[in-house]
Amino acid sequence: MQRYPRDFRGHGQNPPDAAWPNGAKIAISLVLNYEEGGENNILHGDGQSEAFLSDIAGAAPWPNQRHWNMESLYDYGARAGFWRLHRLFTGLNIPVTIYGVATALARNPEQVAAMKSAGWEIASHGLKWVDHRDMPQAEERAQIAEAIRLHTEVVGTPPRGWYTGRCSLNTVDLTAETGQFDWISDTYDDDLPYWREVGARDQLVIPYTLEANDMRFATAPGYTDGEQFYTYLKDSFDTLYAEGAAGQAKMFSVGLHCRLIGRPGKIAGLKRFLDYARSHEAVWFPRRIEIAEHWAKTHPHQRFARPSQMDRAGFVASFGSIFEHSPWIAERAFDLELGPAHDSALGLHNALARMFRSASPAERLAVLTAHPDLAGKLAAAKRLTAESTAEQSSAALDALTDAERDRFQSLNAAYTAKHGFPFIIAVRDHDKASILAAFETRIGHDTVTEFATACAQVERIAELRLKALLP
Repeated sequence: MQRYPRDFRGHGQNPPDAAWPNGAKIAISLVLNYEEGGENNILHGDGQSEAFLSDIAGAAPWPNQRHWNMESLYDYGARAGFWRLHRLFTGLNIPVTIYGVATALARNPEQVAAMKSAGWEIASHGLKWVDHRDMPQAEERAQIAEAIRLHTEVVGTPPRGWYTGRCSLNTVDLTAETGQFDWISDTYDDDLPYWREVGARDQLVIPYTLEANDMRFATAPGYTDGEQFYTYLKDSFDTLYAEGAAGQAKMFSVGLHCRLIGRPGKIAGLKRFLDYARSHEAVWFPRRIEIAEHWAKTHPHQRFARPSQMDRAGFVASFGSIFEHSPWIAERAFDLELGPAHDSALGLHNALARMFRSASPAERLAVLTAHPDLAGKLAAAKRLTAESTAEQSSAALDALTDAERDRFQSLNAAYTAKHGFPFIIAVRDHDKASILAAFETRIGHDTVTEFATACAQVERIAELRLKALLP
């Protein structure tokens, strides 16, 4: 058994209506990362200086040394950048979510007091602003627990949201397992929140952004001035706002850092964007906790039996009858590289159809001959499968006149005698009249053409059956 963990389907072709409060066409989540005092530094017990997200081009870590210039750039974020941003947001009465590194919050009590006074949400940004990529799972779990403890001690309340940033493959599951968080944001994979099942936990994920993010002032290719940042934010806003006006409201995350956007030349672009966004009606500026509360109320999670998580017996029992009397197709499909993409009707149909298409001509013929005649003797004797009974009933084939029944039986006999398999059609796509019309047309085709047509109809029947079972 092979299972593929990545989820390429997400909300699918028809995402849910966000139904933001008061008919908002867009939800703009402004996030201010507070990392100053939590970055790599030998003063913090690390083995080197910080080298990430600063205005030092090509910065590299200094092993076993303090990096005075790097420290001073981070210090600017706390000493000047934060307060410039605080004045901006409080002056506009726009709430923000803080991603607060616990050790940084502990070293910056006046800034924490200002965050609380402004009514900002203070979420956890981990214990330290360091890379978790190679961190052993047990150590990361312990650091998450300590981040929660220290955050609660410093802020006065436990964090309800989490974002690590420099995360590991295990971070999302480890944070979800705590049961602590109304939301986590260590993903960048959608424009809407979604639910993730981690054991018994239904965890809400609110995706974040690395592109509508001032970090690109410090990375290449990136922004060189505030106008470029403004242009990118405006273009993103315009696209999402138009989608919202068309009934597909989305979320727009904007990532900020005190030491970056807090510089005078950079913050000018942010100011222009906020003025632009506020000039539109039906724009919501929520904290992420408000997005989480709204989503949990409006779109609560509903679990269902996921094909990719079933054992073999359960999988075959659930889907062995999708192709008429041919459980071997489900048996073979179970051994494919199934994943979240196959937990929908269309996804699982693709997996089952692959096994049908790759089967030998004799095996596919056996699937065709397993199908009953339309309105035939098995139907009259009530010996059809439950699926076939419901399908034939949907086209009123169980309520034929004597003349109609005679016509069907005559066509059945002639078709089978000519082609060697019964006439197959996805009756849920038709009514009685169109079925008869197709019957009388197709009986004249050559057998090669009809074999291909019948196989395509078998796949269509399987698709409709799956749509009755899965999202």
